[in-house]
Amino acid sequence: MQSLWMIAASVLFACMGVCVKLGASLFSAAELVFYRGFVALALLWGYVLAKRLTLATPHWRSHLRRGLSGFVSLVMYFYAISELPLATAVALNYTSPLFLAVILVVWSGERVRPVLFLAMAIGLAGVALLLRPSFASEQWLGALAALASGAGAGIAFYNVRQLGRLGEPEWRVVFYFSLISALGGLPWALASDPFHSISGTGVLLIFGVGGFGALAQLALTRAYKHGKTLVSASLAYSTVVFSSLFGIWIWDEVLPLSSWLAIGLIVASGLLATVQSRAPAGQD
Repeated sequence: MQSLWMIAASVLFACMGVCVKLGASLFSAAELVFYRGFVALALLWGYVLAKRLTLATPHWRSHLRRGLSGFVSLVMYFYAISELPLATAVALNYTSPLFLAVILVVWSGERVRPVLFLAMAIGLAGVALLLRPSFASEQWLGALAALASGAGAGIAFYNVRQLGRLGEPEWRVVFYFSLISALGGLPWALASDPFHSISGTGVLLIFGVGGFGALAQLALTRAYKHGKTLVSASLAYSTVVFSSLFGIWIWDEVLPLSSWLAIGLIVASGLLATVQSRAPAGQD
């Protein structure tokens, strides 16, 4: 089933997250955002040249909408991380599947099976239980930014699906998103003080952030292009599970019983959504 490409995307996003966490001691958030877009852009440009592909497209407006919504979501997410506890920012960002479901109903007038809303709610509950989000009253602006990042991601995913239906290949969708992210992130990175030099370890981490990010975006785009939209969105919660497992493996983090219960809820939500993918066409 094509939606299962989202599982591959989740593993790759978790790998990217490991590189981001390791790179946070060497680079600022602004620099990491820029390098993510720039490295992905360079890798895809090499692929375009090697395969002699064309970047020309009649759907540049759709690419622009996808790129801008994704980039704004990323900026809001990093701002939220700077203002909120990390767990809170991540949990609020993962409202994106719910925003996507609302967009499908309001913008496209599509019928959504109630059980898919239930699956996404179970997944979000699992994320909240795993991350235990909280914020003080004076952090409301950061909370709004995190919710805005979730809404922006929902809009970006909707545009990814639309580009897929227009016949745009995955590599071109990710190329233009990477281009917009690199161009948008450059002024932010240059404004960071100081702009850090790149060491040997830094090079590896930068390529990890950009390379894993590019591969994850390709898998995500394929999932939304060929799979069931809301099933793919529900499976995206598995990124939190893989990230937690990496934390156990690399940093010897210990998960309490409640965290394992939360992981069970996230897995259950994905299984429920996958089972419901057998519903008739038109019910995403």
